[in-house]
Amino acid sequence: GPIEHASLDDFDRQVDINLRAPFRLTRALLPSIRRRRGQVVFINSSAGVRAVPDSGIYSATKHGLKGLADSLRAEVNGEVRVLSIFVGTTATPMQASLHASKGRRYIPERLIQPADVATLVVQALSLPRTVEVTSIHMRPAAPPEQPGTCS
Repeated sequence: GPIEHASLDDFDRQVDINLRAPFRLTRALLPSIRRRRGQVVFINSSAGVRAVPDSGIYSATKHGLKGLADSLRAEVNGEVRVLSIFVGTTATPMQASLHASKGRRYIPERLIQPADVATLVVQALSLPRTVEVTSIHMRPAAPPEQPGTCS
């Protein structure tokens, strides 16, 4: 919702989920990832590069996740590949709930499917080590901003 009406509890919860959890997991696993020359993939949101009204906290945490990924990439350059995937509106229970709360029709077939995100991750991880893709932006092929829907 709007920043003006957001509570500190809302802020803390979103920071915990969208920023603190990826930070803690990355920090804990990074020594092993380095030893094995692994890869790190952050599933971000289009809100991580483009803020929209009524999602200030969410956008802020997703911008923070982008900053975390960019900093990590600079720190481990050459050892570990770091990829951020900025995903647009995806057919998830969260989107169904968001649409319902705004009284808008939810048409999951018009949205990115979770399996498509998974396929993209597998393809990116399969690239030769001579290539590093640092970011990918994906969005629904058909804009979800049709009458009665929301993005």
